[in-house]
Amino acid sequence: MAIFLFIGVMALSASAIFVKLADAPSSIIAFYRIFISFCFISIITISKKSLRTEIKSLSKKEIILSVISGLSLALHYFLWFQSLNLTSVASSTVIVTLQPLFAFVAGHFFFKEQYNKLAVLGFITAVAGSVIIGIGDFQISKKALLGDFIAFISAGLISAYFIIGQYTRRRLSALTWISLTYFSAFIFLGILSYSMNVSFVGYSLNTWINILGITFISTMLGQVIFTWLLKYFSATIISMTILGEAAGTCILGYFILHESISFKQLIGITVILIGIGLFLWEKRKTISQ
Repeated sequence: MAIFLFIGVMALSASAIFVKLADAPSSIIAFYRIFISFCFISIITISKKSLRTEIKSLSKKEIILSVISGLSLALHYFLWFQSLNLTSVASSTVIVTLQPLFAFVAGHFFFKEQYNKLAVLGFITAVAGSVIIGIGDFQISKKALLGDFIAFISAGLISAYFIIGQYTRRRLSALTWISLTYFSAFIFLGILSYSMNVSFVGYSLNTWINILGITFISTMLGQVIFTWLLKYFSATIISMTILGEAAGTCILGYFILHESISFKQLIGITVILIGIGLFLWEKRKTISQ
């Protein structure tokens, strides 16, 4: 299972890069990311008799939770992509991957998860590494500070998505859950884009290539994998692993966007990897199953 965690992190690390390279409004990038993914996933879901039966047996509570989760996912993407237009890739990604702050609290109070000293140390270390990466990049300006704040709200929203998913995935299959949440997500993003009077067409080939990249790489190999893994891992473990996205994004930003990696960022990347290593070492029995 550990290899899937690694693949998911690497795929998600490319998200910010694709957004930066796509010349389209945030809501449109988010809309097509979810809509295209939904089309492929729903076809697979409908083609399986067992999943069609599962959909028919959905309870009212599961439907409501799927809608709430879908809205959380939609707003997460929209706000995060907006933050990338206001602040740097490093700052935005560092803040948005602070979702373990929310997952730790929810895991303790809602799922009665217990953490020993090594797990807590790993958590604190990884978060500290994220802070180190962002400190040298934070800009004292209203625009950048707004971007940082929006990214923080986005972190809370994606945490809500995973936390609800952890609860619901106890009964529902990954494909059913993803189909339900992605359906409500792309409907919301479509309405949002229409209300903002942005065009759904007319973008350059380069933009469409990057939209397809964020769809098939960052979503299908990233977001979908982590949603599937919620059947086996807690939202806290998933969130802790996703902290590696900050390190991966800095590295990809260096090679693709030619953004320099400062000494502080290099130290931060190292600290994040150490923190994740400590936390996952404590959870090694769960991950190796």
